[in-house]
Amino acid sequence: MIKKVFQLLVVCLLGACTEKDEVFEASFYECTSGITSNNLQHPLANRIDSLAETFINKGIPGIMISVRNKAGQYTASRGKSDLASNVDLQACNITRAGSTVKTFTAVTLLMLQEDGLLDLDDPISEYLSKKVFHGIENAENSTIRQLLNHSSGIHNYIQDTKFQTASLNDLIKEWQPEELLEYSRGRNAYFAIGTDVRYSNTNYILLGLIIEEVTGLPFYEVFEEMLFRPMHLNFTSFAATDPVPNGIIRGYVDLYSNLNLINATYYSGWDYFSADGGLISNTSDLSLFMAKLFQGELLSTESLSEMKSWIAPNEPNKDGFETFYGLGIFQIMTDYGPAYLHSGDAIGYFASMVYFPKQDIAISWASNGNYGKLDAIIQSKETMERIFEAILKTKSGYKEQ
Repeated sequence: MIKKVFQLLVVCLLGACTEKDEVFEASFYECTSGITSNNLQHPLANRIDSLAETFINKGIPGIMISVRNKAGQYTASRGKSDLASNVDLQACNITRAGSTVKTFTAVTLLMLQEDGLLDLDDPISEYLSKKVFHGIENAENSTIRQLLNHSSGIHNYIQDTKFQTASLNDLIKEWQPEELLEYSRGRNAYFAIGTDVRYSNTNYILLGLIIEEVTGLPFYEVFEEMLFRPMHLNFTSFAATDPVPNGIIRGYVDLYSNLNLINATYYSGWDYFSADGGLISNTSDLSLFMAKLFQGELLSTESLSEMKSWIAPNEPNKDGFETFYGLGIFQIMTDYGPAYLHSGDAIGYFASMVYFPKQDIAISWASNGNYGKLDAIIQSKETMERIFEAILKTKSGYKEQ
């Protein structure tokens, strides 16, 4: 969803190309604690190591890949956390995970429903004042559930050309949710409520505000209280508490599609304070989260079933996997059976987390590079198929690892 914005950032980034990158000592990237659960004897360790090497050989600056199944967890890291400083990437380093936070947002709302603080089938107008959603077509009559599964039809602010221009003019601006919502006011909805599904970041800004309304706390503090701390997600935080924390790996973009990478670590702050992006984590924590979620350790059986109430878009995805929309999660159909997925882009970063229910295995990967040629290397359908094959395939086809 950010890629259309990026095309408009080119001119501004050209000016940044001449700036000299900061250089840090290796100690700047030292982790405060290691990944104690990393199982070096994991039966898939060699496959994952080899897989990570292939990405580096293709031009990705740095990558981490985690797998979690009944044999435990293994995380491989290859490449650099910082090209200018020539520092090796560690499995415990933190990175931007972008829209993967939408799954955390959905889980939080389902938990709040379990606690009796809201009902997913209530219209959002029962929780937010008219001032918040005034002028946003479909918002007043959409339910929390319809925002969660993107069936509201609400315009996606990030695809608005006026927002893209404003972001271009100030790449390091830290946007507040109310400012972002302005770029969906007065815009036509994509369709009538409940008649189709289409991804919209605006939905999740509104959902973050609902969390704040029913709890009386900033939504990211609710994440911390309900998910990060109880699950021991020791490497996970939200950008609002520290937008560019010490030790976060540098992010790079392939501006000219020639693998001549440009540091984009400080761009852009439009999701630092809204629940549609802004997650900081690593693949170890993301795979742990996915495993615990779909193994039933976070939500009741009823809530998890609600989360997996799939809706097919009216127009199938022609370029990717067959995809169905759930609450803060997608189901894709692969050669190894269905998988539950959410990915996230930030400028200079990409992360993806996947869970295969038949195999009871969680896979997550993240890179500190995107756009240009890097996208095809790290996040295309072909890349995902290569990852799934390397980890799941056996001589007799797929089976539980």
